[in-house]
Amino acid sequence: MIAAKKKVIGIAAITGAALLGDSMLIIALPVYWQEFGLTSLWQIGLLLSINRFIRLPINPLVGFFYQRFELRTGVLLALLIAVSTTAGYGFFNEFWLLFLMRLLWGVAWSLLRLGGFLTVAEVATEENTGNLVGLYNGLWGIGGLVGMLGGGILVDQTSILFVTSLFAAIGLVMVPAVFFLIPLSKVEQEEPPQVKTSKNWLTFDRGFILATGAMIGFIIFGLFASTLSTSIEAHYDNKWSAAGVTVGAATLAGFIQALRWGWDPFVAPKIGKMIDSSKTPVLYIIVPVLLGAILLFGLGFVQNIVPLFLLLLLFQFTSTIFVTTADTMAVKTASQTNKVKMMTAYTIVVDVGAALGPLVAFMLLGTYELAYVYYLAGLMFMMLGIGWVWRFKQSL
Repeated sequence: MIAAKKKVIGIAAITGAALLGDSMLIIALPVYWQEFGLTSLWQIGLLLSINRFIRLPINPLVGFFYQRFELRTGVLLALLIAVSTTAGYGFFNEFWLLFLMRLLWGVAWSLLRLGGFLTVAEVATEENTGNLVGLYNGLWGIGGLVGMLGGGILVDQTSILFVTSLFAAIGLVMVPAVFFLIPLSKVEQEEPPQVKTSKNWLTFDRGFILATGAMIGFIIFGLFASTLSTSIEAHYDNKWSAAGVTVGAATLAGFIQALRWGWDPFVAPKIGKMIDSSKTPVLYIIVPVLLGAILLFGLGFVQNIVPLFLLLLLFQFTSTIFVTTADTMAVKTASQTNKVKMMTAYTIVVDVGAALGPLVAFMLLGTYELAYVYYLAGLMFMMLGIGWVWRFKQSL
């Protein structure tokens, strides 16, 4: 158990270090876009989204890579690419070079994300999968927290080149950890006997988990995350201030996201441990999904910033439970079939959902009010929750 936990903490720390540059860019690029060498606002949107879209065709290739090469090789390659791209954000002041850096970062994240899931799947047992998944998700999020908050503050006080060089150096420091903490052997491809008897690994239950992953990507990582600032701005009069500094909608949105990354290292492992010890773990999906649907409907109805803020925080908390449970179920399912196939499929559907979420949200916002976008999301969550209730009743 201690060795397994050590490896999960290791891959989470490596992932968090690799994530520093990307998280800093999300905060700094919209503000300092001219210092990055950009000439038009559309370039900001493209640079912040292309890394996500490139993962859609890359993920299957990454899955194939992990079937042929050792886990350690993939994680090491990902970390080195992440270090290079982070440094590149500071050294390159040309749009197309930054575009290339973002493409490479998309490849690195695919290698890291799948490598992290596979590491957890390799070391976890039936009794501790939820705890280890929660620990992994919680700890790597610290990298995003440090990158966004620390990176934003440092860029304001120093320079882009200094911050990117610092974050790249932190990534380099993590390279030795890859050799000590990441398994050397390839992911076990031998399928359990019960799977060998079936030619099709994609059963109804596994497909349902994949559909849940797609919904996580679409609503939580895509639609909700991309409309957070818009929602706050629509209900906020911009008159709040702290220590003489005006607190804007973007600051509040960043604070809400940072709160989740801050509590995840503590909350997610405990949720995972509760899932492991529960006789009905499916309830940890049903309850937060149905509660999330109600909260999304509430986000559409609310008219005041204070209840909006409370609803956003509650939705973030239920999202932590939902994501931890779904990831745990995906990892447990992967241990019963081909690990690489299952986890590759899971990361693909999450990425597809996350890529489509902002696109659909802002297409709808061109015609409808934001409230209707949240009503649609709430309806989708409600349907997913009903589906899980039906599946739970079928298993009784």
